[in-house]
Amino acid sequence: MSQHGAEQFQVRTFGGPTALFEYGGLRFLTDPTFDAPGDYPQPGPLLTKTAPASATPADLGPIDVVLLSHDEHADNLDTSGRALLTEVPLTLTTPGGGQRLGGGARGLADWESVELDRPGGGTVTVTGVPAIHGPGPREEVEPFTGQVVGFVLTGDGLPTVYVSGDNASLDAVREIAGRFAPVDTAILFAGAPRFPMLFDGAPLVLDSAQAAEATRLLDARRVVPVHHDSWAHFTEGRGELEAAFTAAGLTDRLDRDWVQGA
Repeated sequence: MSQHGAEQFQVRTFGGPTALFEYGGLRFLTDPTFDAPGDYPQPGPLLTKTAPASATPADLGPIDVVLLSHDEHADNLDTSGRALLTEVPLTLTTPGGGQRLGGGARGLADWESVELDRPGGGTVTVTGVPAIHGPGPREEVEPFTGQVVGFVLTGDGLPTVYVSGDNASLDAVREIAGRFAPVDTAILFAGAPRFPMLFDGAPLVLDSAQAAEATRLLDARRVVPVHHDSWAHFTEGRGELEAAFTAAGLTDRLDRDWVQGA
């Protein structure tokens, strides 16, 4: 049984959606983005990176598992991130992404789980959970922004960890909370990214107030916000997040290292 309130582990953030943490003796990396600032043309709106990552792939040490919310956008997986995947034994991602990436990539459908062997014995269970990359029902959103997956990590004697991926749906969060709350650590993708030509400029991922509400729904003991800096289309940053959590009476849930800018 997973433990709520177990000893916290460090989550290192590097800008954008990229974070590194050790859990159950395994080292996990989310959505690797290490390319330089600049314009990243793609089908659809232009993506502009405004700040470099605070580390390089060579700085990270060995990675056991990449948790990749989706592979189709440069602000979640860039050229250096793709190169890194070739050196990682396992990448968990969307079913479509697993097919496109090949190699060590494996797709997880909603509520599908994989068990990973821990170095000291036992297992970590990673469960794919729903995520919707924009406002509205999945069937209306996915044709424009693609398939996305989140993750929940559990294990005997380990805290429950939620990695949201590029999710904009509080209904999805409610569904996840119904199965897994309370959550010890939530790594929430936020930043309220917007493009005027998509969904009338509505956020494609949680805005700051929604991130605070997701925290309440999950009864999350600790929140590490990511995906709120380093890209021009992210419209809400650290200040908006801190203000929203203060307004919701949830400031104590924000990770201390994140608050201090570590």
